[in-house]
Formats: sequence, structure tokens, C-alpha cells
Amino acid sequence: MRVIADLHIHSPYSRATSPRLSLPHLELWARIKGIGLLGTGDCTHPLWLGELLRQTDEAGEGFYTLKKKVPGVGPPMPVPPAETPRFVLTGEIATIYKKGGKTRKVHHLVMLPDFSAAMAFNARLEGMGGNIRSDGRPILGMDSRDLLAMLLETDERAVLIPAHIWTPWFSVLGAESGFDSVEECYGDMAANIPAIETGLSSNPPMNWALKSLDRFSIISNSDAHSPDKLGREATIFEIENSFSSLRGALFSRSPAAILGTIEFFPQEGKYHYDGHRKCGVCLEPEAARDADFLCPVCGKPLTRGVMSRVLELADRPVNEMEPFSPDREIPAANRRPYYSLISLKELCAELLGLGPASKKVLAAYHHLIEKGGSEFSILMDINRLDLERLEAPELSGEILAEAIMKMRAGEVSVKPGYDGEYGRVGLAKCEANGEH
Repeated sequence: MRVIADLHIHSPYSRATSPRLSLPHLELWARIKGIGLLGTGDCTHPLWLGELLRQTDEAGEGFYTLKKKVPGVGPPMPVPPAETPRFVLTGEIATIYKKGGKTRKVHHLVMLPDFSAAMAFNARLEGMGGNIRSDGRPILGMDSRDLLAMLLETDERAVLIPAHIWTPWFSVLGAESGFDSVEECYGDMAANIPAIETGLSSNPPMNWALKSLDRFSIISNSDAHSPDKLGREATIFEIENSFSSLRGALFSRSPAAILGTIEFFPQEGKYHYDGHRKCGVCLEPEAARDADFLCPVCGKPLTRGVMSRVLELADRPVNEMEPFSPDREIPAANRRPYYSLISLKELCAELLGLGPASKKVLAAYHHLIEKGGSEFSILMDINRLDLERLEAPELSGEILAEAIMKMRAGEVSVKPGYDGEYGRVGLAKCEANGEH
């Protein structure tokens, strides 16, 4: 089955997350977005794992669906008809420890094949003194290599994927607290890692710049902290309805199993360029190097961005002015399509000249979902002629079609993110009741 999967999300038990991250809300928004396989997030938290166990039924080996008797949420809009979204047990773990004379802070996405494995893994974590009850994303003082070893000792079917691998502060290749390679981080256990996660501030071509990453599948996920952010990044799989098939796809790197990824425009990520948010300084990599990576306003160190870090480690040519052009040497197994999208709600907001939470924008969004199906279907699949028929209140189908076609062609304006500040990606100028 072809399925859009978002494997890295969070629950209401993680810090700085929405209380609306209930299973009914997650299922509802998966339908709205067009997601067929959703990670549960936070499967290491005992209370969330208990909710998952009580509220789901098995729906294939290692996949689960929401029980019918679980109270619903009352849809905020007509829900597109779609196959019932499935859940797979996933969670994010932070490890903070000293290695090589430096404090390392690495985040990991873990995937468990069933509830028995998840409960056994949680027992192992608590048995070694890990505090897994205070936060849905636990922080452990253990080496990344040892975490992976413990996971596989618990259940050899489990999977660990380095999360958002370029984020400066919390990732395997992060400039501030990471390593220079996956192997340096995970040591003799690195061969057990099937894939890397791009994170919001990088896309596949930026990862293609490193030959050392060629052997990994490249996946993308939302890391959503609220249900409406599901699918801001995702991965398109062709798999059977089972955990083992998903696991096999990740390890195979086969273009027939991993069909592509759905991406942020990476400039929109909040760590794309080097910068210092307090001083409002954002610098492209060359300018940051010329400044010795110091803020030109206050003299303090800049937070190194993802683009700068990619250029530092790249062993294939990377054109700073055109960093997203793939190099010819890249193995065919890694050169999958990727689709850079602006969310439908943001598109409506820009076309209407209003905020994304305004009543008129929400009315247009709800109408388009009712008439056009899931958000991914509208943004990726529907042809121009049919898009032009999707009239919405105060938003003509022709204008919407023009905007989506420009987005699909990458004709956007960008203001890169830096030092925790999200960037801005908008449409190139298009005619909309005059010039937009």
C-alpha cells in the first residue's frame, strides 16, 4: 500500500505541547492532512503508553487503529473520506553525556514493534535509573551507542533513527553538541541504523552532499507539538500493513519502498542560517565565516546554522547560492523525489492577506478540505484544471491554482530562519484580484 507516514510526533506528556494531542484529535488531523501511518510519539512515557494500549486495537502486525468506542472530538470541519489512519509505537529520547572532551546532546527517534516490546524497553530504562515519567521525551545521561545497544537487546526488531540530524544543539551532526559522523556517535552499533531524519532546516539534497550518509535511507517527519502541525514533513512509503514491512523498507533503501519525502522549504526551518536572535543578526555561511562566527553587533558566538554545518562536512560540491542541486555522484538509491510544500492554511492566509488563524482563512481552509479532499491531495496531486474549480469563500479557484502551481515549481520568496527563529517562505508574486 502507498502510505504517507509521519513517524515523529509528541503527546500531551511532552513539554511545550498542545493539550489537544489526544488520540481522537491525532486521528482526525491525520485524515485531514492525508496521513495513513502516524507515529504515536512518546511511547516511553508510562501514562501515554497506557492510553495507547486502552484506546487502540491491533490493525496489522505492529500497527494499531483507534477503538470505535473512544469518545470523539467533534470534527472542526468535514473529514475527507479515507482509510482509517494507523498508528505505530514511536518516541523521541534525548541523551546528554560527555564524550571526546565535549558535552554531547543527541536526540533519537525510536520505533517499537508492539506493546510488549515498548513495556520491556521502558522497564529497562527505569531499571537503569532513567526518569521516563517527567517528560514524554526523556533525557538520559547515557552514551548514544549504549542506548541503541539497550534498545536492540530488548527487542532486535526495534529501530533507532537519529532525529533531525543537523539541529545545532540536539542532534548527531549538530554544530554545537554533535559529532562529525554517525559512526563517531554510535561506534560499533552504527551499522544497525537504517535511516536519518532530515529535520525542518534541511532537505534531501543537503544531505546528499555527504558521502558518509549515502548508506542511509533519508526520511522526514513533522516533530509536531500540536495536531494541526502533523505532516509539515513526512515520508511516502510503499509497504505492506505491518511493522516488519516498514522496518524492511527503512533498511532496504529501495526506491520501490521509500517513494519520496514531503519537506518544509528548508529556509523556513529555525536553524537554517547562522545567527544571533537577540541582536537580530542572520548571516549566510560565507558572511558568518568572514565574521569568525561572532555576532557583528555584540561579539558573542553565533549559533551555527544547518547550511553552514553541511558546508563544513560536505565532501561533494555544494553551491551556497544554489544548495539544493544534487551532485551526479549520488547513488540512485538515495535520489528520490522530494516535495517542498507550504501548508494550505498558510497559502490561504497569504492569498487573503490575513493571519492563518483568522475566521476567513479558516473558512476557506475548511471549504477546500470539504471539496478537495485531504490537504496533501490538494497541494500535491490535483491538476490545475480541477484546482481552478475549488472555489472557496473570497478566494477564487484560479488564484488558488496559480499559487499552488507556483509552489510546486519552487517559485517562492524566502527569508531564512536562524538561531531558533523560524524563517518565512511565501509565494512569488501572482495575480490575485490585482497583484498579490
